[in-house]
Amino acid sequence: MSEFVMVAGAWLGAWAWDEVVPGLRAAGHGVHPLTLTGLAEKKGLAAGQQTHVQDIVDEVERLGLREVVLVGHSYSGIPVGQAAERLGDRLRRVVFVDSSVPADGESFASGWWEGREKLETPIRENGGFWAPLTAADCAGQDMTAEQTARIVGGATPHPGATLTEPAVLTRPLGGLPATYIKCLLDGTEPGADVVELLKSEHWRLVTMDTGHWPMFSRPAELAGILHRTAVGG
Repeated sequence: MSEFVMVAGAWLGAWAWDEVVPGLRAAGHGVHPLTLTGLAEKKGLAAGQQTHVQDIVDEVERLGLREVVLVGHSYSGIPVGQAAERLGDRLRRVVFVDSSVPADGESFASGWWEGREKLETPIRENGGFWAPLTAADCAGQDMTAEQTARIVGGATPHPGATLTEPAVLTRPLGGLPATYIKCLLDGTEPGADVVELLKSEHWRLVTMDTGHWPMFSRPAELAGILHRTAVGG
């Protein structure tokens, strides 16, 4: 079985996977949710983009993991994609959950759908942090009021440097064994960069009829998809 290292998106920590973990462990996998520097219980610690990449690599090496499935959700697809290529033969697969993907020399902000300045300006105005998730951000994303309250209540300000510093890749991302999970309520098609990557023989696409935070809205379904991804590629 596989060793899952799971990283949630902006504002969130390891706790975001709490309802996904039991299903994977019941299937026999090792599961290691990870909080990135500056978030949740690590709030207040300085972090840049490469800090988050190193967080992931260090966790795999600290635990001596092999047959690793790296899971990155939303923003965290960027550090997860970079970490994946640094794990060598420890990596079994990388799974991007409705996420951004890294491009060498580009940042999360440079791919922001409204344009870079629309993200970088409020970060500057908020002391270098991306303000936490709100209930309005969760509207129409297949979450109950209780699920929305949980995600909003646990959200912490996100270190802005992790969003504005560029990714560093040493080889094409399409060469990695990867699965992209597209959550259809957050847009019916992946972005153009992901569409291009899905042309690779190493990449697979899976869809979920839910919103951008499936670990809250459909945790059992997500756990099942992750299990099948690990055992079947």
